[in-house]
Amino acid sequence: MRTFVVSMCLLALGCLAQRPRPCRSPPLLTGALTVSTQNERLWAYAKYMYDALGQRIRLKEIGNFDNKTFTYDALLLYREGVMYQIDENKRRCSKQAIMGDFHPMAIPKNASLVGQVVLGSSSAPGQGLLVNSWSGSLPNKGSYITTVTEFGCIPVTTYYHSSDFGWVVTRYVHTDIRNLTGLRCHRVTLRPSKT
Repeated sequence: MRTFVVSMCLLALGCLAQRPRPCRSPPLLTGALTVSTQNERLWAYAKYMYDALGQRIRLKEIGNFDNKTFTYDALLLYREGVMYQIDENKRRCSKQAIMGDFHPMAIPKNASLVGQVVLGSSSAPGQGLLVNSWSGSLPNKGSYITTVTEFGCIPVTTYYHSSDFGWVVTRYVHTDIRNLTGLRCHRVTLRPSKT
């Protein structure tokens, strides 16, 4: 009887150890993402480089906001508190202060697990992608649902509710983990325009 009770306790502990936990994405990522809104005011496609170690993000995007097409190219240097908006066609960039803190790609510790699923097939090894979906609220900013891979905590999708746009959907595509120690913008060395 004791053996049975000890076995059941060990089995229960093993099952509890398998429960997904909030995680942090790798510190260096590149890829592309799309952003769209429920009220259809915004749609964008962006290539990104993410460096949590240096607290840097590079975004190059094209999109449509209120039926007007735009392009946007920016290098955000959070440690320095500076953002460079880059215009490659005119070979200029403008410098401005960043009004916020760097937020690493991570699932907040107070997030609630919505569920775990396999995207694709689970009938053969390597045919599916195990993902975890999490939900929560951001202080004074609304609610979110985000999905990341179980192994590696790579972002897949994020749904964020905003009063201006309704649900804002971000889908990450072509995410790649690689060494981004060379993340920089050679055009940033150009003299910023005076604004």
